[in-house]
Amino acid sequence: MRVAIVGCGLIGQKRAAALRQCAVTITCDVDRERASKLASRFADCTVATDWRYVVESSEVDAVIVATTHDALAAITSAAVAAGKHVLVEKPAARCAGELDGIAEMARRTGALVRVGFNHRFHRAFRKAREIFESAALGDLMFIRGRYGHGGRLGYEEEWRARPELSGGGELIDQGVHLIDLARWFLGDFPHVAGRAPTYFWNMPVEDNGFLLLETARGHVAFLHASWTEWKNLFSFEIAGRIGKLEISGLGGSYGVERLTWYRMSPEMGPPETLTWEYPMADDSWEAECAAFLTDIRLGRQAQPGIEDAQAALRIVEQVYRQDRA
Repeated sequence: MRVAIVGCGLIGQKRAAALRQCAVTITCDVDRERASKLASRFADCTVATDWRYVVESSEVDAVIVATTHDALAAITSAAVAAGKHVLVEKPAARCAGELDGIAEMARRTGALVRVGFNHRFHRAFRKAREIFESAALGDLMFIRGRYGHGGRLGYEEEWRARPELSGGGELIDQGVHLIDLARWFLGDFPHVAGRAPTYFWNMPVEDNGFLLLETARGHVAFLHASWTEWKNLFSFEIAGRIGKLEISGLGGSYGVERLTWYRMSPEMGPPETLTWEYPMADDSWEAECAAFLTDIRLGRQAQPGIEDAQAALRIVEQVYRQDRA
């Protein structure tokens, strides 16, 4: 599989390091030096500064798109039109409308598109999904999720604080991970309520996002994403009638990744508690890239795909509209 990487910053570098049994044929970035530095890791790798060269190249079968949000959809659309498979970084666009037509175009050209909601591939979530699919939690009731960090000096000057590049603030940044994970377990949320205030950072986008999402059956997800979480935090709880799963930490500054399963006994009282800890290096990037290559090999539709990205972005947009009303 001949792969090109468009966007050679931190995420592009992580994606490159995660590739197995692939030939990276082109690295592309508006910063040529950054593209060259990444290209030096691979044999016979071409350096480019214009993504159009990548999507037109006959030396590319698949494209990894890891740019700022304003370029994600345009590059994905052009690559799909050229029949190239795409792994596009979340949120895949600045708004859902930018992705209109891409799924249908992919069906016409045979290209497959996976959206990089990477958190699904953390070890704790892979194990949590296995337990969930075994029906060991009983009927689900609600989800409660929190995710945040505190930014850094000069954060208000970075591209994420510029809505023309980012499409929004913390809701579209870390918030879409929480939304995607909640949809993965509970399904669609036709009822959306929330707020997107700016409390601390001097920027035209929100630094906190609060969501109350409800399914058609009345299941609720209560989610909070924050750029004012002074100690980095990740916490995600999946509550069922006979058990609960709690995922905490993502490794690194978020603390050791951990999954705890609380199993309710028939007589109720304190639950049986099982805990898995994952102090080893994060392998979610490798697992996600492997899933992408398996999509291509099997010709299967990727999950999460364009429709999942659009569903998450529509929720974000609803909150933005409510907040402006």
